[in-house]
Amino acid sequence: MANTTSAKKMARKIVRRTEVNKSRRSRMRSFIRKVEEAIAGGDHGTASAALRAAEPVLMRAAQRGILHGNTASRKVSRLAMRVSALQT
Repeated sequence: MANTTSAKKMARKIVRRTEVNKSRRSRMRSFIRKVEEAIAGGDHGTASAALRAAEPVLMRAAQRGILHGNTASRKVSRLAMRVSALQT
């Protein structure tokens, strides 16, 4: 348990940040799921539109510290490869 005033304040801040980060992580995963569902459906147009919507969300999550930057880039890259494979 936090004893000092500053430690107590940090504990309160951590609780608030955790809630915000949970929300952002959930939003990011929802966008990824929409892309994967479109890929599974086999519709290139829908998948491409979903990817265009998901990419900034992933990169913003990386900027905010939800994901590592390389992880976000890897996820976008792999989704993009899967979407482009639908075109053929």
